[in-house]
Amino acid sequence: MTIGGIRRGDTARAVGTAMALVVTAAALASCAGGADTPARQRVGDTHQAARPVPGTADADPPTDPRPKENAKADPSISRHSEDGGKSVNLTLDDGPDAVWTPRFLDLLKKHNAKAVFCVLGPAAKANPELLGRIVDAGHRLCNHSVHHDTGMDKKPVDYQTQEILDAKNMIDQASGGRRIWYYRAPGGAFTPESRQVAADNGMRPLGWNVDPSDYQRPGVDAIVTRVQQQLAKGPTVLMHDGGGNREQSFQALEKLLAWFDEQGYRYSFPQS
Repeated sequence: MTIGGIRRGDTARAVGTAMALVVTAAALASCAGGADTPARQRVGDTHQAARPVPGTADADPPTDPRPKENAKADPSISRHSEDGGKSVNLTLDDGPDAVWTPRFLDLLKKHNAKAVFCVLGPAAKANPELLGRIVDAGHRLCNHSVHHDTGMDKKPVDYQTQEILDAKNMIDQASGGRRIWYYRAPGGAFTPESRQVAADNGMRPLGWNVDPSDYQRPGVDAIVTRVQQQLAKGPTVLMHDGGGNREQSFQALEKLLAWFDEQGYRYSFPQS
């Protein structure tokens, strides 16, 4: 039988075919990830997950604030304070000494004071444990040469270079490679060449503003008075924890630390 020129059987077969196509399309959509999620959104989600997350290995590494090995320093002589204002920079020369340096360290700790220890290469080699104590307490190391030759500025540049670098090697070995912030020439016997050698090896040349000549043992009160009077020149104080009997230097520093505290001084470091 025909209806409108089309057989009834043909019509049934056409309807059945159309319904099968609809079912197949729905099944394919379901396999693709869920008919309720548009394909464009799924692709976008995948791309978003691939972006690097801050703090992961894909992000830029943080800048290391520590100085790199053998980073060059300023070759000019440092005398000013890092903090500025009413501050004092304590520096102690000619150690470390097995008798006196531990006493100075205990005294500084009592007053929460910091200092720069200008150490001789052989003394550092003989007392490696004291270098560890110095650094672990928050103090800084300074290269003070090998032989403490106060006339080294009159010697050849090769000699000056060897004094600086041999001492550096001794201090490096004794301290386990802890940073040496400064180089102080014995007696201030700097030359442009020695300052550059130190700076090229990461050590800022270190001077002073205040010198009470405590190594001459002029008496405790004389040392204290000289420091107080000379502070108007600048903040960096030169004293000694090694090189002989330092009882006067120790007692003078004990009085000075109490006075610094009373006067409101801050303990700082020389500019590096």
